Amino acid sequence: MPAEAKHPEGAAKQPEREAKDPERQAEETVRDAISAPDAEGRPRRTTRRFPLFTKDTARPEGGGRAAPGDAPAPARQWPILAVLGLVGLGLLLTALDVFRYGTLLIGIALVVGAALRWILPDVGMLAVRSRFTDIVTYGVLGLAIVLLALMVQPHPLLQIPFLKDTLHFTVSS
Repeated sequence: MPAEAKHPEGAAKQPEREAKDPERQAEETVRDAISAPDAEGRPRRTTRRFPLFTKDTARPEGGGRAAPGDAPAPARQWPILAVLGLVGLGLLLTALDVFRYGTLLIGIALVVGAALRWILPDVGMLAVRSRFTDIVTYGVLGLAIVLLALMVQPHPLLQIPFLKDTLHFTVSS
């Protein structure tokens, strides 16, 4: 039977994927998260266009385990546990009425998280977004919390002169 009879559009039947050379099929690599392989190892999509509906997400760069897979779960996720431990200690200090040092420790924990994200190739669950976005987010929020903890009243450790003038200008107007 001719190919035109099988396909109403008149297009010739495409050769099956199994007919390819096995060596070439083994060399086929997936270059992006969009064309992730299916169960048989073939790319699901070969087009560069984004799908209309997202079915899964790619793991952030550096989102692999921070320790080997046979290590216990806490050892595999030690970067996030270190940051969360420092934040927990800061919250405990804040609850015990040592507000300045508690919030200072929380800010330092976020800066440590930014440093770990920058230095380590795999940080486990500390990787949420891309490396650059995580570093900027953790770093800016950590520095802001540290600066606010240093300026807390009474007896601030850091005084920024123009802030007082700005406050008086906005309140008096």
